[in-house]
Amino acid sequence: MRDDGLDRAIDAAGGIAELARKIGISQPSVSNWTKVPAQRVIAVEAATGVRRNDLRPDLYSEQSIAAPIDPVDAARAQEYALLATLLSAPPSRRLLDQLAALTGDPTPLGRAHAALADAAANAVPAKVEREYFDLFVGLGRGELLPYASYYLTGFLNERPLSRLRADMAALGVERIANNSEPEDHAAILCEIMSGFADGNFDAPPTAQRAFFEKHVSPWIGRLFADMESTENARFYRAVGALGRAFIEIETEAFTFAN
Repeated sequence: MRDDGLDRAIDAAGGIAELARKIGISQPSVSNWTKVPAQRVIAVEAATGVRRNDLRPDLYSEQSIAAPIDPVDAARAQEYALLATLLSAPPSRRLLDQLAALTGDPTPLGRAHAALADAAANAVPAKVEREYFDLFVGLGRGELLPYASYYLTGFLNERPLSRLRADMAALGVERIANNSEPEDHAAILCEIMSGFADGNFDAPPTAQRAFFEKHVSPWIGRLFADMESTENARFYRAVGALGRAFIEIETEAFTFAN
């Protein structure tokens, strides 16, 4: 039996099939849910407008009362969540409108936010959906393969994936049932980093840094740089610039933390 939060998300999306489409997974996967999986909460919130506190109050409401999040970590969590959402599925019209309202400042990350806002303001949802398909899905394969194994070894489902699975198990981070994507997909790694930053995962700061340095920083910056330089990318060129700028900041921050 579905819980109330999942029912609200399905209603807001316009049905199970539409919710599945908006977050980039198969309809049977969503049909099998009894509640929104922890690693899908951010994407469902962005796609439907149903707040994470309502989708999974067991994960978010008590945490926000008992342990307020540092503002810097809250901002980091939002940045990772945004990247996870944009990498997991093409943005809805509603999300594009929200992105168009972003403002920037003279910092590299601020300029990247402003560029993304401009790209969103001029985007046509159908064209962005096609761009996402060509970049990450394709007929057989997309122009880019957003997986750690591929970027680190040149092949899919290699040792980086098995190492990631072992570390996820040690941290208690579970694989989403019925999700066909390998766990080393960039969207999933960004969701995990968002969970670290907002305190959703019960892990010490050293575990967060170790996860980033082992599974994220060695390759994901190259993926974002490739998105920036891909000739046919328009909207996702701005997403790549944002991701690259943010990962550079994260890398520097974790380096100083050592």
